[in-house]
Amino acid sequence: MAARPITLGIDLGTTSVKAALLRAAPDDPSGFAVLASCARAARAEAAVESAVAGPQGREQDVSRILQALHECLAALPRPQLRSVVGIGVSGQMHGVVFWKTGQGCEWTEGGITPVFEPRAVSHLVTWQDGRCSSEFLASLPQPKSHLSVATGFGCATIFWLLKYRPEFLKSYDAAGTIHDYVVAMLCGLPRPLMSDQNAASWGYFNTQSQSWNVETLRSSGFPVHLLPDIAEPGSVAGRTSHMWFEIPKGTQVGVALGDLQASVYSCMAQRTDAVLNISTSVQLAASMPSGFQPAQTPDPTAPVAYFPYFNRTYPGVAASLNGGNVLATFVHMLVQWMADLGLEVEESTVYSRMIQAAVQQRDTHLTITPTVLGERHLPDQLASVTRISSSDLSLGHVTRALCRGIVQNLHSMLPIQQLQEWGVERVMGSGSALSRNDVLKQEVQRAFPLPMSFGQDVDAAVGAALVMLRRHLNQKES
Repeated sequence: MAARPITLGIDLGTTSVKAALLRAAPDDPSGFAVLASCARAARAEAAVESAVAGPQGREQDVSRILQALHECLAALPRPQLRSVVGIGVSGQMHGVVFWKTGQGCEWTEGGITPVFEPRAVSHLVTWQDGRCSSEFLASLPQPKSHLSVATGFGCATIFWLLKYRPEFLKSYDAAGTIHDYVVAMLCGLPRPLMSDQNAASWGYFNTQSQSWNVETLRSSGFPVHLLPDIAEPGSVAGRTSHMWFEIPKGTQVGVALGDLQASVYSCMAQRTDAVLNISTSVQLAASMPSGFQPAQTPDPTAPVAYFPYFNRTYPGVAASLNGGNVLATFVHMLVQWMADLGLEVEESTVYSRMIQAAVQQRDTHLTITPTVLGERHLPDQLASVTRISSSDLSLGHVTRALCRGIVQNLHSMLPIQQLQEWGVERVMGSGSALSRNDVLKQEVQRAFPLPMSFGQDVDAAVGAALVMLRRHLNQKES
């Protein structure tokens, strides 16, 4: 009997990097088993390369992201890596990294396995970047797309750099998301390839014509040579140019996917499922009725957007900027207060204690609106705390209110009534912040009282691997 194929999925997230090995099920063409998985903290936050960006700038060090990726792969079983027939890659959408063609990385043969290290590469400017003010965004040309442009979107960031740091852009001739970069380096691509999932997340991309708004951008002086070529999600970008952690040279690598779409792909078993992902940020996605096409003019004030998925379909998505990052901000604040009081405590200790306290505190009158980062449809909104009474000031009350606020904020963007109108019958939960937090799970069940199932925090990596696994099986059949 022929060995069942194995694929590797990689997800380059904001706070962690994940990898998963999948094997096809023996008698079910759509089934699979996760053979092994691994997650490593990226710890990639970096000092912003431009003082002009101000405190709202958010950048990450690419070498630290790759270090976490290499640690992940080193932890996976070698014999199974030798059998990998395809690599799927997903990652944090919207962000942009720049590199020099042909000089983006260097393969080093020195260790146990060849690895690639970044060379002529910029920091990654992430989706959390806030350097593009509302006034700056209003000065940009109107996109010919159903999706509006927000701060942290690749094209908005490039426009900002064009205005404030034009000399920076002259140093590079290629750009992409962090996962586009990894795919380009693995395959030695002469030009980066980008799926419409990631292109739409940059802005100024028309999903119906599958093309960038080149004329609109060019007439505003935008460096259109930095825009990647477009490829179908699920297609092959190229083949590995080196052996890599025992994975054979010449292994197929898929064009990079959005982490949202990869998570949905791994979790959505039925069209009537909604997928709720709470990681650094929050997304709630549901299938639209068959044949749905989004209106072709962007509405920046709409809380629900329609992101391209697979096969020209568009799930409705409420994408909140405020998720696990809000809890992390709260923990960091507590640790800082303790330090100011002359006490040292680990962030991990604070996190586990506050969740324990909130599990005991089943309810609270305290109300927290947790939008410390605003929202794309309400960019100037800040957070607030109301209904404060002396009886609701314990750690349990505040943590319960904070978790409830994160979920209620999402519910205000995409209420359960709307999900039910779309035919949703079940919610599939995923993401690292949700999988590790029983209080968030309780609040999700309270706000969305539907049958619910909670997955793993490696769902995007599993989805990326699954896309390649099904592609491999379809190729064998044909």
